[in-house]
Amino acid sequence: MPHAQPMSHHFVTMAHNNAWSNHRLLNACARLSPAEFAAPRTGFFPSILATLNHIVTVDWLYVDALEREARGEPPHPDYVSSFFTPREPFDACVPLQQAQRAVDRRLIDYCLALRDDALTRGVTIVRRAGPQTDTRLRLLNHLFQHQTHHRGQVHAMLSGTSVAPPQLDEFFCAMDAPLREQEFAELGFSEAAIWGPPG
Repeated sequence: MPHAQPMSHHFVTMAHNNAWSNHRLLNACARLSPAEFAAPRTGFFPSILATLNHIVTVDWLYVDALEREARGEPPHPDYVSSFFTPREPFDACVPLQQAQRAVDRRLIDYCLALRDDALTRGVTIVRRAGPQTDTRLRLLNHLFQHQTHHRGQVHAMLSGTSVAPPQLDEFFCAMDAPLREQEFAELGFSEAAIWGPPG
C-alpha cells in the first residue's frame, strides 16, 4: 500500500497540477488569432485576454505575499502599482504564457519548501481596506480555488472560438500518466518528482 503523504505535500501536487492546467489552457489560447484572443465574450471578465491577465496578476500578488512571509519580510507596500498597473499588462498570449509559467514555477518552489508544522503561519497582504492576514493553509487553498475558477471561465469562452477547449477536469490519476507524458516533458515535470517513489 502506498505510504501516506504529509499535508504539505498535497500543496506540491496542487501547484504542479495548476502549472500543468495553465500549460494546457494557454497552449490552446496561443492558437487563437489576436482578434479571437481579445474579442468580447460573456464571462466575469469580458474576454479571454482580460481573464488570463487577471489570473497572472492575482498570482503575482499572492505568490509575492507568500514568498515575503517565508523570507521574514513585511508585506508589499504598494501592490497596486507593482501588480495591477496596468490592469492588463499583456496584450498577446505568448508573453502572458511566459509570465504565467514563471509565477507557476515560483509557486511550485514555494510549496516544495513547505512543512506541515508551518502551515498555520500567518501571511499578510495589504488591501485597499487594510492588511489581511490568513494562514498559509487558507491562503494557498484560496489561491488554487481562484485559479481553477477563472480557468473554467476561459475554458467556457474557448467553446465559442475556432479552438476546442482542452480537458482540464483531471487531477493526475495514475492511469492517465501516459496521456500527459509529452506535456510533463515540456514542463520538466516527472511523476516521481510530484508523487515520490511508488510503494
